[in-house]
Amino acid sequence: MKKFAIVLAGCGVYDGAEIHEAVMAMYAVMKNGAEYQLFAPDIAQHHVVNHVTGAEMPESRNVLVESARIARGKIEPITDLDLRDFDALLFPGGFGVAKNLCSYAFKGADFEVLPQVSKVIRDALSLRKPIGAMCISPVLLAKIIGDITITVGPNEGDAFNVKAMGANHLVTKPGDVIIDEKHRIFTTPCYQLNSTIVQIAEGADNIVKEMLKDQNS
Repeated sequence: MKKFAIVLAGCGVYDGAEIHEAVMAMYAVMKNGAEYQLFAPDIAQHHVVNHVTGAEMPESRNVLVESARIARGKIEPITDLDLRDFDALLFPGGFGVAKNLCSYAFKGADFEVLPQVSKVIRDALSLRKPIGAMCISPVLLAKIIGDITITVGPNEGDAFNVKAMGANHLVTKPGDVIIDEKHRIFTTPCYQLNSTIVQIAEGADNIVKEMLKDQNS
């Protein structure tokens, strides 16, 4: 049975992992006959956001602890992730990707990727394991690889930044999957578009199917 390593960035769209995308990714993996293990960095969140008002809250939370809410406790620190034990690597989106896994939300194209995250991506590339990235998370791959073809949705600012990092950006429809065959990279826009939860499920299912197809080819 194929096994996915799924990396979360907290819990909640504005300061962590996008919950719909994370759950639908987990569902899609199992629906398509594979299994998964969840991982997250054991670090402090950049900040905590009230998801009712959108205001920042005077609290401190941990990315691994918050991600464990989605994982029902079954999650491991990303430093324990050995890609030799997995067949694929998958990143759901959410602002936590741009705030906790890297500094894209604050620095644009000049951002840095968390070293723990950079390592697992580079390990996957070295081992020729397929890498999937949903929503805003393809910026991680653009930063680390440079010359790849991805989608981050229709936002002109994001497209400009992706191109500034040397990547080719394509605008897509909900559920579409862009495949960079050279690097075995798979991206889908999810909530970067004005998508419904049904379309999020379709996007997750499509990207997982394409990643599994790549492994079997």
